[in-house]
Amino acid sequence: MRLEQLEFIAAVVEHGSLRRASEELHLSQPALSEAVGKLERELGVTLLDRRRSGSRISHEGRELLGAMTEVLDAAERLRAAAGERAGATRVIRVGTVDAGTCSVLVPAVREFRVDRPQTGVEVADLQQAPIHRGLVEGSLHLGLVNLLPGDDTPPELDATVLVHGRPVVVLPAAHPLARAGEVRVEQLRAEPFVSMRAGYLMHRFAHRLFEGRPPRTTYATDGATTGKVMVAEGLGLTVLPDYSVAQDPLERAGVIVHRPIAGDRTTVSLVLLAHREAQVPAAVRALARILVGRGRTYRETATSTLSG
Repeated sequence: MRLEQLEFIAAVVEHGSLRRASEELHLSQPALSEAVGKLERELGVTLLDRRRSGSRISHEGRELLGAMTEVLDAAERLRAAAGERAGATRVIRVGTVDAGTCSVLVPAVREFRVDRPQTGVEVADLQQAPIHRGLVEGSLHLGLVNLLPGDDTPPELDATVLVHGRPVVVLPAAHPLARAGEVRVEQLRAEPFVSMRAGYLMHRFAHRLFEGRPPRTTYATDGATTGKVMVAEGLGLTVLPDYSVAQDPLERAGVIVHRPIAGDRTTVSLVLLAHREAQVPAAVRALARILVGRGRTYRETATSTLSG
């Protein structure tokens, strides 16, 4: 058994298929398949389900994934202790619906980097369904999604609430409505509107807010970041969770502001998702703990601001 064989399995899980793993490893697909086959014959189990549509981790392989990850983590610690820098850097993949990026995710990644400079963090902006699928299949380690009261998560996933917030109207700082303490729905309906695409929670919330009668002029985009840029450029207003706007560079620069929606008491939550497995890599556990801590810090800061 060679360490690289375990790394090949980890790459298939990380990238979702044998083909994508071979591309990332700069290794031919037949060579990668043969290396995995030798490991399967040595262990006496089938690690990959090979189908015409592609190869993915098998049920037996998923059951052994924790043990394989432990070996890889131990090897990484050994490399670090010996001062070796030639080993491949382990990467934690986080899927996010682009919410809480500046208030929670970026500060958490910055803190994580201090303690584990050899471990990379790859952030993928995705819709909620692909995040669920990636966590279940193993191509993602952690997920950040928005949930409304009553929303469910797949039974295979553990959910930890990081932040509770409110949907707010995001508008240019120079917009006339920015002078008001809150924005009424009819005022919002009269403005051009930047909507999140179908598949995002805020698309569902906006449809309910407008009671099926959206603004006449609308634009659609993926994710809060592009939505805020479109607002800053004067294309329209949008609705996002307050924690997706707080501490954003555009708000800190005074380009955009956010205001409550008059009469709306909806709660939206930023939730950390992880696969419900007995064994999770130490680095993933460390990043998850930091995310929970950053959520706590954000809540305390928000409470202090409101009370002040």
